[in-house]
Amino acid sequence: MFAPERYAELRRCGHLHERPLFSAQRSPGELELQARWFAGNFGRRFTSVTGEEIEIVQFGTWNREAGPDFSDAVVRCNGNAPARGSIEFDLTDRNWETHEHATNPAFEETVLHVFVHASERAFFTRTVSHRNVPQVRVDLATLPESFSANVPLAQPGRCQAPLKDEAAPRVLGILEAAAQFRLQRKAKRLRKIIEAHDRETALFQEIAGALGYKQNKLPFTLLAQRLPLKLLHARAKETEALLFGVAGFLQTPDLAAFPEDTRSHLRTLWDCWWKSADEMRRLVLLPDAWELSGARPLNHPQRRLAALAVLVQEWPAFLKSLGNGDAAAIRAFFVSLRHPFWNHHYTLASAATPAPMALIGDSRAADILANVIFPLFAAEGREVWPDYALLPAQLSNRRLETGAARLFADDPRRADFLRTVARQQGLLQIYEDFCLPDNSDCAHCPFPEQMQKWR
Repeated sequence: MFAPERYAELRRCGHLHERPLFSAQRSPGELELQARWFAGNFGRRFTSVTGEEIEIVQFGTWNREAGPDFSDAVVRCNGNAPARGSIEFDLTDRNWETHEHATNPAFEETVLHVFVHASERAFFTRTVSHRNVPQVRVDLATLPESFSANVPLAQPGRCQAPLKDEAAPRVLGILEAAAQFRLQRKAKRLRKIIEAHDRETALFQEIAGALGYKQNKLPFTLLAQRLPLKLLHARAKETEALLFGVAGFLQTPDLAAFPEDTRSHLRTLWDCWWKSADEMRRLVLLPDAWELSGARPLNHPQRRLAALAVLVQEWPAFLKSLGNGDAAAIRAFFVSLRHPFWNHHYTLASAATPAPMALIGDSRAADILANVIFPLFAAEGREVWPDYALLPAQLSNRRLETGAARLFADDPRRADFLRTVARQQGLLQIYEDFCLPDNSDCAHCPFPEQMQKWR
């Protein structure tokens, strides 16, 4: 098995790559045309509406969340240096304005606007900063008649060829070496936070960030910094109200508009928060700090904030669960957290659900173990790898699936390669080190050659 030091050496040995995406389901209209675009049916070279020569170096990743249709794309204009950013695909050129992309900060990094039908009058495709985005019109007449709905999640990379011929133990060794490297790097970062503050502050901030998921990691971290654990413990009865108030979720409410059970809980929070609102006004996050679209209702930041409030209240029990480092005991603590209101509500404004919902489910508990608890133990000098390596994988995510498609394509061993959290973490490390930084659509990625040398 490769040691993390060998993976670190591989990581230093070259320069790096990225590309693709999410499967399209066959349906008429814009979705099918986006799938054909991503499949390359329209080609890779175009002339923009103003005469620039446009080359698609990488089609990017199909974005299934709010924002442009394709992210992490690479486009070359007039033979100049490639530009990385997003691509938006619309049926008509005017959709850029009618869909309000021009005033949406999520579209600021767009490097190309693709459309099918042109309006009578030309116009600039501008961003919030008034930057003009090149436009390309695609011709439906150039499409082949037949279309397969099986557009791949991502196009296989050059690394897929050498990896598919490798014995499974060697592939797993590479993944686990990358995972150990990633674990050590996280431990080092946690150690710095502990040195700057203390163990419990570091734990609180890191768990808060983990509860924020990728969309809201920053605002959750800011909340943990602006409302430190010691302050929340000193004002234990106000914990939930303070967190929701500083998050900006307790603006003056019209309680009559809410269901009775929601109204009662909101009134309790508001009655507590208004006493502190003036003293903490400068700490309150602005509304645009939160990403509220594109997340499953179970993952709404208000539910995760409630989970953080319950964790603060159960902090002594949490520290006790860390005990001898038993992953099962720590996981059991997280999934056991309960709240009489939030076990049955998605948000402060939602109606109650008949069945209870976990505040922190198995998948989020596994994520906290992998990204916070085990790195903490490693930072403290504990031997964690044997237990870490056994953590079963939970839910996947877009980046993980994209990396798997790039490295393993349709390799029948793919599911087994990603069966544990450690192997998933290793794949993410490889994807981030060798896929994302590359602008050559795999052509200049050193990973395949390094694998050959390491035989």
